[in-house]
Amino acid sequence: MSAPSSSAAPVAGAPHPAALSPSQIPILRVEHLTMRFGGLVAINDFSFTAGHGDITALIGPNGAGKTTVFNCITGFYKPTEGRIALQFGDPVVWDELEALTERGTRSVARANGMLFLLERMPDYLVTQKARVARTFQNIRLFQGMTVLENLLVAQHNPLMWASGFTALGALGLRSYARAERAAIDKARYWLDKINLAKRADDPAGELPYGGQRRLEIARAMCTDPVLLCLDEPAAGLNPNESAELGRYLHAIRDEHATSILLIEHDMTVVMEISDHVVVLDHGQKIADGTPEEIRNDPKVIAAYLGVEEDEVADGGIETRS
Repeated sequence: MSAPSSSAAPVAGAPHPAALSPSQIPILRVEHLTMRFGGLVAINDFSFTAGHGDITALIGPNGAGKTTVFNCITGFYKPTEGRIALQFGDPVVWDELEALTERGTRSVARANGMLFLLERMPDYLVTQKARVARTFQNIRLFQGMTVLENLLVAQHNPLMWASGFTALGALGLRSYARAERAAIDKARYWLDKINLAKRADDPAGELPYGGQRRLEIARAMCTDPVLLCLDEPAAGLNPNESAELGRYLHAIRDEHATSILLIEHDMTVVMEISDHVVVLDHGQKIADGTPEEIRNDPKVIAAYLGVEEDEVADGGIETRS
């Protein structure tokens, strides 16, 4: 495999942030992303943006490369080629993107804004510094720990800092006691938000499946992310649970200024909650637009039906009524 490269050319026609309204300013720009595993090209020259405050869905048939994109964004994989830039705070810092790329460093601060090149960062710094959190296709809770403890584990960094990375926290250090109270308060806040406050002391493994899904998202939110990446959050949920999930994600977006990037196969969920949809097929982008545009795109319909584009009849992608 060739060495990862960050010197991606900007996407053609990308507007300057100063020319955009606040809702149009990107939080994430993925440019010319390519991921090879030996001779297998999993992602090929893939580019898209996710807007601040948007719910962006990444969809496509099984094996399209969606999770590989997530793994590149969150630092689990180092892409073969391409650039993955994330910004929060004052968007004027986007002006530093080319200079940051040329310098070979990971991040830059300007005014009150921060800009990161995620492909240069290990996964723990993507979470800790760039404030990107994720969930996985398969639930990864600590099943034997209580519901409350699962949310406290997500806050281990501030607790360790407050203890001075020593055992002083166990000896009653005041800064640790304050941090511990704050962590418990934050955990209980999220338990109230997901309607699990009454089960705070129950083992997480005893929750129903939908409750475990909500708890996993709440655990991610305990890290205070600016970008929340969800890998198939509606998998295994019934229609009522999926509708509840949609309301929950909208509340996260609206009340916490958190942008959301999700992979999802449930087209009803995608079409109802997304502001922006990007479609992958065989590692390449085939469509990018609003839910309504994607619903009626012949290339998207053909990819899901496994037929040629000229065989697609009018009608669009079906969702549950």
